[in-house]
Amino acid sequence: MQLQPIETSITLKDHVYERLRTAIIGMNIYEDMADLRLDERSMAEQLGVSRTPLREALTRLENDGFIEIRPRKGVFVVRKTMGEILEMIVAWAALESMAARLAAGVAADKQIAALRKHALKHSESSAQADLAEYSEANIRFHQMILEMSGCALLAEMADGLFVHMHAVRRRAMEESDRASRSVVDHLGIIEALEARDADRACDLVRQHTMRLHEHVRRTWTRFELRLNAAS
Repeated sequence: MQLQPIETSITLKDHVYERLRTAIIGMNIYEDMADLRLDERSMAEQLGVSRTPLREALTRLENDGFIEIRPRKGVFVVRKTMGEILEMIVAWAALESMAARLAAGVAADKQIAALRKHALKHSESSAQADLAEYSEANIRFHQMILEMSGCALLAEMADGLFVHMHAVRRRAMEESDRASRSVVDHLGIIEALEARDADRACDLVRQHTMRLHEHVRRTWTRFELRLNAAS
């Protein structure tokens, strides 16, 4: 984990919380040999803060389900089980497909145009195998659809799944040429939104996310064994 120093003491614990949350999102927590342990001393030194605001932020992160504080063992980023991952993908599919249905009716033309511009710009990253960059662009694509729905609660609910969905998509993007397929799927979704076809937009988004579900279910067969070994 890499952290930048905190530059102001105003609402310090909130700054520390946001900086830590951002750093956790940037971690590839589902890779095979991921180091999930966080060192308090190192974090305090990197942020340039004392242990008190750091521990307040860690408590909040634990309450939000991002980390686990184990007595006499340390602080660890939470990694979901296979069953929990599959359930999260289903929940995300439900939220985003409804968002797409709503977006087809209420999104401004300029929002849909921005979505197309974003997708085309970052499709080059996929073609060039710059998967780290494309992975970030991919998750942003899905966030944009949620924002275009006009339903703030949908986006808020999806945000609760964001850290783990981001990490799952990041790992899966490097497997089975999923990046190239993702580009094709995204363009189909955009075309449905441009046509204001709510049913098709909803179906395409759901199918796209459930293909991720099937990929994880089928190919992450030894995930539980590796997860248990890392605990």
